[in-house]
Amino acid sequence: MMMANLKKISRCLCSRARLDRYGWMSHTLWLMGFLLLCVAPASAELLVLSYHESSHVLGRDKNSKVMALETSELAAQFSWLREHGFVSVDIDDLLAAQKGERPLPEKAVLLTFDDGYQGMYEQVFPLLRAFDYRAVLAVVGSWLETPADKDVMYGSEPVSRRYFLSWQQIREMVKSGHVEVASHSYDLHHGVLANPQGNTQPAAVSLRYDANNGRYESDKQYRQRIRHDLQRNSDLIARRIGQRPRVMTWPYGAYNRITIDIARDLGMPITLSLEDDKVDIHKLGNMGRLLIGHGTTLTDFVWQVNNYIKPQIKPVRVVHLDMDYVYDPDPKQQDVNLGKLLDRVKALGVNTVYLQAYADPDGDGNADALYFPNRHLPMRADLFNRVSWQLRTRVGVKVYAWLPVLAYDLPAGHPLTKARVTASPARKPGSEDYRRLSPFNPQALRFVGDIYEDLARQAPLDGLIFHDDAYLSDREDASEWALRIYRDNWKLPADINAIRRDPVLFQSWTLRKTKTLAQWTDVLAERAGQYRSQLKTARNMYAAVIMNPQAETWFAQSLDVFLEHYDYVALMAMPYMEQAEDPQAWLQLLVSRVNETPGALGKTVFELQSIDWRRKTPVDGTVLANQMRLLLHNGVRNFGYYPDDFILGRPSLEAVRPVISLAPIPKEN
Repeated sequence: MMMANLKKISRCLCSRARLDRYGWMSHTLWLMGFLLLCVAPASAELLVLSYHESSHVLGRDKNSKVMALETSELAAQFSWLREHGFVSVDIDDLLAAQKGERPLPEKAVLLTFDDGYQGMYEQVFPLLRAFDYRAVLAVVGSWLETPADKDVMYGSEPVSRRYFLSWQQIREMVKSGHVEVASHSYDLHHGVLANPQGNTQPAAVSLRYDANNGRYESDKQYRQRIRHDLQRNSDLIARRIGQRPRVMTWPYGAYNRITIDIARDLGMPITLSLEDDKVDIHKLGNMGRLLIGHGTTLTDFVWQVNNYIKPQIKPVRVVHLDMDYVYDPDPKQQDVNLGKLLDRVKALGVNTVYLQAYADPDGDGNADALYFPNRHLPMRADLFNRVSWQLRTRVGVKVYAWLPVLAYDLPAGHPLTKARVTASPARKPGSEDYRRLSPFNPQALRFVGDIYEDLARQAPLDGLIFHDDAYLSDREDASEWALRIYRDNWKLPADINAIRRDPVLFQSWTLRKTKTLAQWTDVLAERAGQYRSQLKTARNMYAAVIMNPQAETWFAQSLDVFLEHYDYVALMAMPYMEQAEDPQAWLQLLVSRVNETPGALGKTVFELQSIDWRRKTPVDGTVLANQMRLLLHNGVRNFGYYPDDFILGRPSLEAVRPVISLAPIPKEN
């Protein structure tokens, strides 16, 4: 082992001798590199690295607000990649591998550099030639077209034009064969006003809000704006260097399916984001990248690469929030409420928020109105965009929009008013828990799909949490649309009583209803997914389905079906709602039952209750914290609770934070 390591060091010294001619390598950096050579990463299909500026002096770059790296560190990283068997590939290699013409090397690495800074020519280009590496350079057309005596608007900050490349320098690098130019948009590398409260959000994925007339741009206007920008930059690059770009690099890593489709139509089948997911060579329409941040040292770099290749599955810790607690007709009080919410979530140290996107002031679970502009229901306030954006950017959590699947209160005279789930025998008026649209009515599916699409188009979000209204009892659905499906599609009697009398038919009917509800939510997720990248899904499930084998017939819910359709199952682990005599023992049994299904525990989020709704009293924070500890002790990694009263500070922060928090423990002085 010792001799093998000495041979590695010897080879590394040979590489260093060539690089020292440029005066870039310090003895300290190389010593760190030698110590890290023993830690070789596992093989990866494709490692895509995202860099920005490289410079001898980082002080200059602090003024230009860029993510800069010392050139000596970049050289050390290149050397480490070579020493560990990584092979630089280019766009031709990716396209050939995608077509099956030739495979990628076992450890392929694609180097990308964004924004087009001078350091690309002065520092990076010599390194590429020295290592015989290839790289993709993404340029913003409006920045490069800025006159030499003017400032470039880097987002909202003015930056001297001299910090950026000239077209002559770009042509020289392209001619060398070491660099391919990608589009980074003509003028999308900035934020646009995206809500009435004044938040600016990435221009490529946000509807512009016009404060003068109080309106958002239409979907048609949005698509035209994106197409015009990408076309303009593609034409500019073709005119300046004689080659059209084949790659689109999204500003801020923000994209959606619409922007990807436009890029492909304009001759850019490969697009680059900043998500650190593994790259599928067959899906180059969006390639994630590992972002190498400001001042990244070799030690940092090795840790990032190794964790990218062997990703750690992070636990999910959730707080489930009511937007109704934030809303107030007084804008000033509403801002105060939002501030309390943000402070509370940050203090809790969770990484996920399930955020109510519908208004339910009477608490019956049915959507009376929505918190975002939409084409069907009243808007109580244009608030979801604002709260979601603040949670994601100021607190750094993932935000899942919480919406009903079926339970919508419709305006009087709406054509779908009668398209409701019905039972056989019929229930007494007002006796049902949720006033649900029939999942067998195609017009109802379009209606709810429009709502989900409107939400995703208008607001930033990371996922969807489907409400617990998505169920059908063992006497539902007896609506005319459902009976028609049973008869014509499922070859069952168009009579629920007849189905119930035959155990085989009854079992088949139950499973088909379970799958129908899951397929309904798949359609909702698909429509929302057009506008939000990498959208995750979770669905509320009743604990009775886990605890009682017969319960699927009562709810048309199944753990196996949920695991197949959703990223997470949000299990309502609520012992007081289930009237458990011993809540701790009940929770332990619930975990055990989930764990009987292979892989289920890792995809299940256990949602505890912080209010005993039967007694209308809060659950003591210490009791809730002990329930969380029980979950942890029994192997549960994903858990949270509902609701959180951030106005009154319940449950007690001091009680639950030590258990639910994923934030690092602050060091004592």
